[in-house]
Amino acid sequence: MRKLSRFTEKEETNSLVRCGEIALENNKIKILGEFLKSRRERIKPDHIEIASRYGRRRTPGLRREEVAQLAGVSITWYTWLEQGRVGSVSREVLESVARALQLTSDEQAHLLRLADYGGERNASPSTGKAYPELQNIIDQVNYPAIIANHRTEVLAYNRMATEIITDFHAIPADERVMTQLIFTEPNLRKQLVNWNAFANYTMGVFRIYYDQKAGDHWFESFVKQMCLECGEFKRLWQLHNIQEKKAILYTFDHCVAGRLFFQLNTFSNINGDEDLHCCIFTPIASTGTEEKLAELRQLSY
Repeated sequence: MRKLSRFTEKEETNSLVRCGEIALENNKIKILGEFLKSRRERIKPDHIEIASRYGRRRTPGLRREEVAQLAGVSITWYTWLEQGRVGSVSREVLESVARALQLTSDEQAHLLRLADYGGERNASPSTGKAYPELQNIIDQVNYPAIIANHRTEVLAYNRMATEIITDFHAIPADERVMTQLIFTEPNLRKQLVNWNAFANYTMGVFRIYYDQKAGDHWFESFVKQMCLECGEFKRLWQLHNIQEKKAILYTFDHCVAGRLFFQLNTFSNINGDEDLHCCIFTPIASTGTEEKLAELRQLSY
């Protein structure tokens, strides 16, 4: 009698896919727990009425039992949640935990996405390049403009971007990662007046991408390397702060034009590709930036 194989080829494929899905789910639950822990340690106990009932405090922020009581769950269950040992969580309970931890609306949305509620961001795999027609479009823009993916890799840029942001031509393609350049490109850091605010924003947006792509080897390798190379990146990364994309101010001291004031506007989901977004640095009215850009275009074009 012919011995039957344990799995058919299709069953083996399905099994591997399911193993990958389980690993991804486990990674996201672990990240969810780490995020909750970071938010708990951030809260000042003086602002919480029940905090005084638990005696001398030896850890920053609230204790797990305090959060559990505020959220109306057991201390054992909440401990397991932070440790990544809970398989699934109801939306109602998560919202209760979010209230107990005083999460912002952005933080609550991030928490729900990690638990597969509220429209999880599952970006398509990076193509590594932008569409040629998109390069043609940003070349027509008179302001600095770039096209990037969720890794913050710069896939396309116009001439004003090289003039104002950094000389992308001089940077190897695999190193044109805005999250990396913000922390490691000395000229960009020197000339970016509001560097602290911009670095915090960049890190908060990147953290959302990282958390939603749990287990992605590129993200894990990138963060590990950046933490080794840049102490400030490591410090901000350990805070677990997140930020949704929004318009943000960008103040720049240009070596020729002087101080320039921009609002960074982002357009996402280009042509249905969830992994692509376009960033345009729009001059702020009545600051003289528009006129200075026009002079720079005459000098450089």
